[in-house]
Amino acid sequence: MKNKTIWMVLLAFVVIVSFGITSPAIGQEKAEKGTQLFSISRMVVAQDVQDREPVGVADTFPASTEKVYCFIEAMNISEDTEATFVWYHEGQEMRTFTLPIMQGPRWRAFAYKNLHGKMGNWKVEIKDKTGNSVKSISFKVE
Repeated sequence: MKNKTIWMVLLAFVVIVSFGITSPAIGQEKAEKGTQLFSISRMVVAQDVQDREPVGVADTFPASTEKVYCFIEAMNISEDTEATFVWYHEGQEMRTFTLPIMQGPRWRAFAYKNLHGKMGNWKVEIKDKTGNSVKSISFKVE
């Protein structure tokens, strides 16, 4: 009986290792060690988003622009996670907005910032759920 139990435990271990079955804690540890949970294949700033696509993509916007959208297309998402959009104006953090990113080959998301007439240099940085920077984009309002 004892030998049978040992063999069952060993078999279970082999199955777990072979198929990569891990607990959520192991997946979280992997993310915290710097493994990217997603990559960004497309990141743009635009005047609007319609039908889940950016419209009026630019790197410079007129001072009369009321809001700017940051659109991302995430790829190869290894698990349900989140992306944080961090908006900076002249190096000062202005707004942070977090959105879910669901596991799969592709996920599109966007966030916008009301500019309130602030001209100058802007940047949007995308961070993963552990706070690591994934990608950023800069634009100007003049």
